[in-house]
Amino acid sequence: MAMDDEGGRRQAIATAIAAELERQARAGEPRVDVEALAEAIDEALDPPPPANEGRRPEELNATNDD
Repeated sequence: MAMDDEGGRRQAIATAIAAELERQARAGEPRVDVEALAEAIDEALDPPPPANEGRRPEELNATNDD
């Protein structure tokens, strides 16, 4: 793994941890939800594919191709 990849991976992990801990703190959680934290890190490292949006090519014509 290249250094840039490692730095980006670490940044993604740090951002996911910070965001999840902030979410838990705002929700008033008395303890850290480790499962939610692990899920946030997992999603940061392997995000889900984007939702299937828009039209398929066969659905396009001159009046709706934007």
